[in-house]
Amino acid sequence: MARKGGASASPYGEPRKFDPKFRGPIHNRHCTDILCCVIFIVVILGYIALGILAWVHGDPRKVVYPTDSYGQFCGQKDTINENKTILFYFNILKCASPIVLINLQCPTTQLCVSKCPDRFATYIDMQGSYRHNKSYWEYYRQFCKPGFNKPWKSVAQVIRDEDCPSMIIPSRPFLKRCFPDFSTKNGILTVANQTTFKDGRGKTRNVTDLREAANGINNVLDARSVGMKIFEDYASSWHWILIGLFIAMIVSLLFLVLLRFTAGVLFWIFILGVIGIIGYGIWHCYWEYDHLQGTPGSDLTIYDIGFQTDFRVYLQLRQTWLAFMIILCIVEVFIILMLIFLRNRIRIAIALLQEGSRAIGYIMSTLFYPIITFVLIAICISYWAVTAVFLSTSGEPVYKVMANQTLCKYANLTCDPETFNTTNVTKLCVGAQCTFAFYGGESFYHKYIFIFQLSNAFVFLWLVNFAIALGQCTLAGAFASYYWAFRKPADIPPCPLFSSFGRAIRYHTGSLAFGSLILAIVQLIRIILEYLDHKLKGTQNSFTRFLLCCLKCCFWCLEKFIKFINRNAYIMIAIYGKNFCTSAKEAFFLLMRNVVRVAVLDKVTDFLLFLGKLLVAGGVGVLAFFFFTHRIPVFTQETPTLNYYWVPLLTVIIGSYLIAHGFFSVYAMCVDTLFLCFCEDLERNDGSTAKPYYMSASLHRILGKKELSPKKAMG
Repeated sequence: MARKGGASASPYGEPRKFDPKFRGPIHNRHCTDILCCVIFIVVILGYIALGILAWVHGDPRKVVYPTDSYGQFCGQKDTINENKTILFYFNILKCASPIVLINLQCPTTQLCVSKCPDRFATYIDMQGSYRHNKSYWEYYRQFCKPGFNKPWKSVAQVIRDEDCPSMIIPSRPFLKRCFPDFSTKNGILTVANQTTFKDGRGKTRNVTDLREAANGINNVLDARSVGMKIFEDYASSWHWILIGLFIAMIVSLLFLVLLRFTAGVLFWIFILGVIGIIGYGIWHCYWEYDHLQGTPGSDLTIYDIGFQTDFRVYLQLRQTWLAFMIILCIVEVFIILMLIFLRNRIRIAIALLQEGSRAIGYIMSTLFYPIITFVLIAICISYWAVTAVFLSTSGEPVYKVMANQTLCKYANLTCDPETFNTTNVTKLCVGAQCTFAFYGGESFYHKYIFIFQLSNAFVFLWLVNFAIALGQCTLAGAFASYYWAFRKPADIPPCPLFSSFGRAIRYHTGSLAFGSLILAIVQLIRIILEYLDHKLKGTQNSFTRFLLCCLKCCFWCLEKFIKFINRNAYIMIAIYGKNFCTSAKEAFFLLMRNVVRVAVLDKVTDFLLFLGKLLVAGGVGVLAFFFFTHRIPVFTQETPTLNYYWVPLLTVIIGSYLIAHGFFSVYAMCVDTLFLCFCEDLERNDGSTAKPYYMSASLHRILGKKELSPKKAMG
């Protein structure tokens, strides 16, 4: 259908008409997406209730303290195990690896002890020396069951009833559990400098029987040693790290301020550099092509020599360099043509970047808003982590029958330790015991622990996305107030950031929750797909793997698209105060009507911000490197002595990058907001006295207008 004047209608909606009453972000608003707001509040209340429920049923001591075979915590205050903080395994050989010891239950009796064994000993040797040396028994009994005091009991009965371990070996406490004290001597695995030991059952065994456990334990112990050295490095260099991060903050601020004057220069230097490098590449390819003329074999084609694993062979062919030269020429021509045809849009993008630096200069408080977002996200992460821990430790102690006879039909069945001795199990399965297995339960609450954990993760994603959305909407409202101020900075309203935050919370909680909900659902699906992919990695079904790969790719793209739409929808919400769907639609159509400008601005902004992050993190990192490696003579005496200089160095580099990212995220939001306002300004106004532009003078000049309105010129 034709528009008035014969122009065809745009598939992305009609441009917005001039509204003489419009003066920037609307202040007379009404609540939007009320239903989603109510649901969001109810979900938060339910999330609090879930946390309380988990707190009532959960017990983090199950994670902090190891548990013996009777379900009692080792080291718990006001119990018989208060001074017994370490878990001892009667027969460590039954435990395949340290992972089994930590996460699962090893099929042997476990006992809380005050210290680990420091010598080799067996129950048989103890009995042999008991008559003339009772101190042997006094030492050995601390690793037996509490109350057992029958050193004369036969070895077979002791092993059957598991009253005492058949052997003890020198061990060291790690993760509050006794692990064999492994060491390597001349490349040979030893325990207390011995390569063999008695197992207490009449056999002499080699310590290599523990190799499977030793490999994992030694790696973990090495990591622990490295961890202690890293902790020492942090303890001696933390104040220098803080100084480095403070320097990063100052450099980030300076970079944002200087972008007002250097954005165009930096961009054109980079573009000319790329053109120059490609030009040199074309010349070098031609030189190689000409230099190989007359060389034997250089006139062969790539097809003639076929596929070669040594790619240097292809560099001896003139055809290879000719192909390189043609490709580089195409790229060079493409870049030059893009610069010619998009020069005006590139100038607009650079002007918007400079305008963003100017806007932040007038509203400096926006630079520190990311701290609020960081605090909100930290609260969400903390609540999610605590709730997850309490949920995972919500079970009651579950006891199972542990039988020595593999044919016992009651093995691994649940039992009650208080009534176990009165049952027939001990008669039918000689030596069977009712020992602690794990934490669980059969109640409604325990059956749906997994659902509660999934809900915990989903609400966590929703709240984190809401915190980010609140920050984006708040910053957008503040920067929109700047753009739509007719005389800058005189017409900028007081406290624009605080006012924008108040409007977002009071009127648009539902809209922000709606956008966050959509994104959280997609992210949860991505997490589930990653989990399924991890579980199915070992399968040979290629179709399933292909399908999962496609789904992961599609949902990754969908998440990126939704983030893009949400970000611009929040800007429109901050300006006009409409609901989420309307704002998302209007933002999408507005961007589609200016799609080339969007692409150019996005790439120019990404490049300059990447350059800024590289400058901040790299510059501060180089300074930190010279400092921590004693290469700055002035600070040689102040530089701390470190085990690993890369520990504070990496901390400074990563911290500097995060600080720069925090500041530049505000800048990126500022540029996006100003761009949408700029597009709105072009569609609403024509630069006349009746409908003047609100854009800055630099943008106005780029558009080729002859003069500003009298009122604007005064500003």
